[in-house]
Amino acid sequence: MLFEDTYQTIAAPTESLFKDKGSRFLAFAYPILNDSDAKTYLNELRELHPKAVHHCYAYRLGTDRMSYRMSDDGEPSGTAGRPILNTLYSKNVTNILVVVVRYFGGTLLGVPGLINAYKLGTEGALENAEIITRHFFSIYNLSFSYIQMNDVMRIVKEMDLPVTDQVFEMECQMNVEVRTTLTERFMDRCEKVEGLVVSLKT
Repeated sequence: MLFEDTYQTIAAPTESLFKDKGSRFLAFAYPILNDSDAKTYLNELRELHPKAVHHCYAYRLGTDRMSYRMSDDGEPSGTAGRPILNTLYSKNVTNILVVVVRYFGGTLLGVPGLINAYKLGTEGALENAEIITRHFFSIYNLSFSYIQMNDVMRIVKEMDLPVTDQVFEMECQMNVEVRTTLTERFMDRCEKVEGLVVSLKT
């Protein structure tokens, strides 16, 4: 059973190759956290494959079906981005970008052929990937004086919160990852520590 704050994505970038009638479809899958990750990978691929005729892609973020982008990049409407996105839905993976780079082989594939090629290219890249479960989380900054250290560390240890950054001086700072489902409990416990200031990092 997946809780609301868990999702499935891929552990690392993968790729695959699909060929049909001389056309080559290079599929690249990347784990991403936001739109800017997606743009970075897209720009890198455009630089790596400047001679390709199309760079079609789809990506989704989060667990609802509303946070996505897709592009047919000049292919007939609905023949590239949509089959890539539908494959992400059917495999139940998110926070993922798939780009299929096409080198044209001289023979037109027609609409069914294109849909099939982009779908199979995406499936190939996902089959080569390790699917992992991750948690949605927010990062909170904890600001406290040195004498509150034990109280703060108890919360961090007992709630098993990953620490992403820390500075221990007379005034201490610490950034921790808090799973979405634990936020309320985390805030309740922090409120009981006198002098502890908690702020959400954007």
